[in-house]
Amino acid sequence: MAFLDDGTGGFLSLFLAGFVATEMWRWLGLAVGSRLDVAGEPFQWVRAVATALVAGMVTRMLIFPAGALAGISMGVRIGAFAGGLAVYFLARRNLVAGVVGGAALLVAAQLISR
Repeated sequence: MAFLDDGTGGFLSLFLAGFVATEMWRWLGLAVGSRLDVAGEPFQWVRAVATALVAGMVTRMLIFPAGALAGISMGVRIGAFAGGLAVYFLARRNLVAGVVGGAALLVAAQLISR
């Protein structure tokens, strides 16, 4: 295995192994995904579960903060949560906009309080 001795062969082997292992699933997902109805019941269920997971994580971080978030008062955390919830509804129930909006309000509150 002389190609492994030059230092780049190992990286090439890892790249090829990763490519082969994932490419099949990408093509399978493309084939199956093109036949699925995005407005169908399975996608509604997946969206509901994803939203519930995000809501659970946000609630956990709000009530039981860890790390740097523990140093922020509960009032500021609740205010950022309420602002993020408002952004969520103002952005026509866009989950990403709500999470980013709440995080931005939390950062802004920390910068103002310094």
